[in-house]
Amino acid sequence: MNPKNFTGPLSTYTSQTKGNGMFKEFDATELYCPKCKRPVPVRKRLLIVLPEGDKYEYLCAICSESVGTKIDRQTKPLTVIV
Repeated sequence: MNPKNFTGPLSTYTSQTKGNGMFKEFDATELYCPKCKRPVPVRKRLLIVLPEGDKYEYLCAICSESVGTKIDRQTKPLTVIV
């Protein structure tokens, strides 16, 4: 199975890879929606900016039901000068 084209029963992923073939991050393009009762395309919405990374919510593209969350730790750390 090629990890770049992985399609699971509940989700489809796109990924960014490092030069050595290791995965840095996954972004879901399709997840199971409990309201629609099937896998559906999703939209990613920024919820909050946290010290450990940005928190995103995945929403069903059909009914806008929340189907998951993700913390993106790839962002640069926030420095606050007081």
